[in-house]
Amino acid sequence: MSLSFLFLTVALLAVFAYVFGRKQALSAANNDIVQLHSLPGYYGFYSLLWCAIPALAVLILWSIFADDVVTSLLISDLPAHLQNLPPLETQRLLTDIHLLAQGHQLAQAPDADLSAAVAHYQRLESTSSMAQTVMVLLFAIAGLLWAKKHIHKNYPARNNVERVIQIILFLSSGIAVLTTLGIVLSVLFESIHFFQKVPVNEFLLGTKWSPQTAIRSDQVGGSGSFGAIPLFVGTLLISFIAMLVAAPVGLMSAIYLSEYASNKVRSIVKPLLEILAGIPTVVYGFFAALTVAPWVRQMGEGLGLDVASESALAAGLVMGIMIIPFISSISDDVLTAVPQAMRDGSAGVGATQSETIRNVVIPAALPGIVGGLLLGTSRAIGETMIVVMAAGLAANMTVNPLEAVTTVTVQIVTLLTGDQEFDSAKTLAAFALGLLLFITTLILNVFALYMVRKYREQYD
Repeated sequence: MSLSFLFLTVALLAVFAYVFGRKQALSAANNDIVQLHSLPGYYGFYSLLWCAIPALAVLILWSIFADDVVTSLLISDLPAHLQNLPPLETQRLLTDIHLLAQGHQLAQAPDADLSAAVAHYQRLESTSSMAQTVMVLLFAIAGLLWAKKHIHKNYPARNNVERVIQIILFLSSGIAVLTTLGIVLSVLFESIHFFQKVPVNEFLLGTKWSPQTAIRSDQVGGSGSFGAIPLFVGTLLISFIAMLVAAPVGLMSAIYLSEYASNKVRSIVKPLLEILAGIPTVVYGFFAALTVAPWVRQMGEGLGLDVASESALAAGLVMGIMIIPFISSISDDVLTAVPQAMRDGSAGVGATQSETIRNVVIPAALPGIVGGLLLGTSRAIGETMIVVMAAGLAANMTVNPLEAVTTVTVQIVTLLTGDQEFDSAKTLAAFALGLLLFITTLILNVFALYMVRKYREQYD
């Protein structure tokens, strides 16, 4: 039975368990809900949980470990001369077996030993699939029978269901925290390996970025240069240009939508503005490379300026357009949350609407607006695709927006693209850049939350 069909079967059994548990509870109380400790639906959910959770647990664990178990059994049953192969040869052999088992053809016809291994692998896969189906269904039925045994009119089904839901929510939160911790630790450990090869001061204070390393030590540039300052200068330059575009446009859009626009206009303009947030960044990249960059170059040449075909200005302008709905949405929510009594009080002392917005509403919403701007800056710092397509890959240490620059995220993608040694300084440099980028965005996010929490209660 396929995995999707087995999951659908478990879902149908869970629905049946819900209906069965509900009817079982009503039957135990002679259809008198008042006699039940909990509502009938809780008894249904109790049966559903006991039916679904054990079965899904078996299904997930089996899916995770089945391939490793089947592979181990396959290797142990191979002929002696195939069991003692080097690791790379063993991996290549397993790949050929998997391809042949899936119906693919190899460049050379398989020999007798390989054909026998393929047949044995197919038998093991079939046995594993059958055992998985039996075990999942067995646990689902056993869970349903266990629930049936405990259902009676005085059973606290609601308490147990809510306790299980709390455990599920706690585990979900724990998975999110552990995932974040795992990402941070993996980046940190690989960064430590990088700093064992390249001094920290050279990485943080170096002004030349040229991570290309030669194969032989006698070649030019055999050690590479890993000064990260040009990358962070380019990142801050493009982010600064993006915020020059996004901050005023997004803030003024939010002021119009929250203070001036009618409900009809707001219901049309706000969704249209937020459509920009749903456009993939690669589309923005195409727009920057094919439309904005040539336009910037033509405008610069018309003014007698030397503009590169890929410039920080083009990437920053398009990135600012991308961030507009982000800042506008946050600012609109913050401005709308300002109590109407503050506006009425300002109008009562003779202030005009524009004076009320300037002197009352914006100061009251300023912490939230600043937090939104800082979060927008974090979004700009982490952008990759637009920079790749519009600003280039040149690590130039310049603040001239008309020249080509690169950013930290672009270099991370470049360093990890292609076949290369994972323990080389070139590859490990991506983790060091990622660690610094993580620290930078974390500081901005923490400062934004601090601003919002520190001043928010003053205007409640």
